Amino acid sequence: MDRSFVIKGNICLTPRVGELVILENGYLVCENGVCRSVFDEVPARYAGLEVIDCGNKLVLPGMVDLHIHAPQYAYRGTGMDYELLEWLERVAFPEESRYADAAYALRAYTQFADRLKASATTRAVIFGTVHAAATMILIGLHGKQRPGELCGQDQHGPERPAGADRGSRRRRRRGHPQVYQGEPAAGLPAHQAHRHASVRARLHRRADGGAGRDPQGYDLPVQSHLSENPDEVRLVAELAPEAAFCGDAYDRYGLFGRDGNTVMAHCIYSTPPEVERMKRNGVWVAHCPSSNMNVASGIAPIRRYMDEGLRIALGSDVAGGTMESMFRAVTDAIQVSKLYWRYLDSDARPLSFPEALYLATKGGGAFFGNVGSFEAGYAFDALVLDDSAEPTPRPLPVSSRLERAFYLGLDRGGIAMKFVDGERIV
Repeated sequence: MDRSFVIKGNICLTPRVGELVILENGYLVCENGVCRSVFDEVPARYAGLEVIDCGNKLVLPGMVDLHIHAPQYAYRGTGMDYELLEWLERVAFPEESRYADAAYALRAYTQFADRLKASATTRAVIFGTVHAAATMILIGLHGKQRPGELCGQDQHGPERPAGADRGSRRRRRRGHPQVYQGEPAAGLPAHQAHRHASVRARLHRRADGGAGRDPQGYDLPVQSHLSENPDEVRLVAELAPEAAFCGDAYDRYGLFGRDGNTVMAHCIYSTPPEVERMKRNGVWVAHCPSSNMNVASGIAPIRRYMDEGLRIALGSDVAGGTMESMFRAVTDAIQVSKLYWRYLDSDARPLSFPEALYLATKGGGAFFGNVGSFEAGYAFDALVLDDSAEPTPRPLPVSSRLERAFYLGLDRGGIAMKFVDGERIV
């Protein structure tokens, strides 16, 4: 399909935090995969472009998932009675060890890639496992589908096969996208090794400066987990007593931002000094409410982080999170913020729907650059949503239809079209 065209429909976007802009029967122009803005009428300079008439459907930016575990997709929705560390030991690590088998990795990652392709997600930061061959399969599947994901080989987990670093380096030389995820202390128990508990100095002291610069001198984004669970926070303090707080354990090895290329998931128990360091270093907070509920970690103080000016996005965190749906992540974020406000901090007003939608689109999209909006110059990532499967006895304004679509989970089965960089994926 030509990557220059016009979409007509009910255009919805959040150009600023808390602001929902809707243009009914509007026109959205894509030129060479780049958005040229939203118009009441097609400008004369674009008059020759094909117009895709979406009728009464909703047109909104693609969703951005800043934290999801591809190898955990196979067992989503199971083991939800365990708390985090026990869940990792009993459920997560046994499954991730299966990815030493490339045939299994192909089957599992194909299912994951197919589901993500059909979902509302157009950009994602994805965890893999320690297995280089399996990670190459994951990257290959997503490269074919052009879903806009950034994949990476996990550098920590229940096992670390020989040659994992070498495979990682080979992959980067071939030009594949890569998220560098650090490496734990050798010999730690599995539940400790998966987390950031003690970053191995042997590896990271060879780094030649700058956040995200790995031992071979590549500038790479970094993702991991931060201050997720009380037991984990205590574990970090025991294993890294020299660190002032969890984030300081990363920062000592140049793995805590400075260039806005570090994503830390959860951040539920971050102390004021840690929050200040995150703000100063430009560290991203990936808020994963579904996961935090399922493995009994707690509720992140997202309103406080927003007021502090931190960079915040949403993550599904499959399989701590139940599903890959970013619609669900939006509504979960709103709901847990209400509980936080009601029971923990009456000054932390709940998130509104436009605020949560912003975090899932333009807010998280900023990690990838000009992504997540229909403003001029942004990558053309878009969803056309058909909400007619859930009829109503009375007409609803477009704003209510959009909100309702998220709460009713209409991303599963309701996506009529999906575009990434102007290329139609669905």
